Amino acid sequence: MPLTVIVAEDSALMRDGLVGVLTRFGHQVLAAVGDADALVTAVRAHRPDIVVTDVRMPPGKADDGLRAAITLRREHPALPVLVLSQYIEQSYAAHLPDLGSDAGVGYLLKDRVSAVSEFVDAVTRVARGATVVDPEVVGQLLNRRRDPLQRLTPRERQVLALMAEGHNNAAIARVLHVTEAAVNKHVGNILQKLELHLDGRGHRRVLAVLTYLRA
Repeated sequence: MPLTVIVAEDSALMRDGLVGVLTRFGHQVLAAVGDADALVTAVRAHRPDIVVTDVRMPPGKADDGLRAAITLRREHPALPVLVLSQYIEQSYAAHLPDLGSDAGVGYLLKDRVSAVSEFVDAVTRVARGATVVDPEVVGQLLNRRRDPLQRLTPRERQVLALMAEGHNNAAIARVLHVTEAAVNKHVGNILQKLELHLDGRGHRRVLAVLTYLRA
């Protein structure tokens, strides 16, 4: 049975790919948008059978897509939502219960989209009310190690070690022979993976260094 879908993804290439796959399998994409605000507006205007949204999108380039989905589910508890993520982020998975249990919900890694039949099957199952979580996400959650530094890539651990030595981002960039923008990105990933969110309880950079020193 054909579904009406709204797609939210800030990468134009990925967005077009999602639209193409869904259309090829007979589903109707009512809107394909590139930011969280447009997602909310489109759903309110069209009331689709299901929403497929990226987690990280403008305007904040953080978990705006996920937060928009949570807002929409509060407004429309029966709205199925399938969330896509570039990589496994346990704090994102932890927010899935915030979507409620009145309708289907899914959380897939974007790599799963390349397995077209799996992706479309997940869309259909979520639209019918099922809960679909990427097997890799389940595995990571079940096998989560106590050491939070295990979540970091070798480069991120290197950046964190230099942070612990007291270097600022510009100095780290010089030591590693990379751009300061690249260091900023690594630092952002470190803070996310260590689940150090802005909550007013302390400076996140300091907390990250303390986590490193305790390991």
